[in-house]
Amino acid sequence: MNKWVGIGRLTRDPELNFAAGTGTAVAKAPLSLLPSLKKAETDFINCIAFNKRAEAIAQYLTKGRQLAVTGSIRTGSYDAKDGTKRYT
Repeated sequence: MNKWVGIGRLTRDPELNFAAGTGTAVAKAPLSLLPSLKKAETDFINCIAFNKRAEAIAQYLTKGRQLAVTGSIRTGSYDAKDGTKRYT
């Protein structure tokens, strides 16, 4: 099972785009996770929402707002134009 729950603050305003062909709303919002008592490091998670939820996030949330997120973690990689491997 791949379920993740986190609470943090947006590090910038959400970016709303629409997928080519389907017109599906896609919001990207980077989240800074609140550090736990045992860990002083801050983690940054790139969150993506779709459809009506994406539109609501883009309309009502701004940089610095606190947000609770539930979802799944997905990783990937690609080769950048400069030939380096990038991870997402």
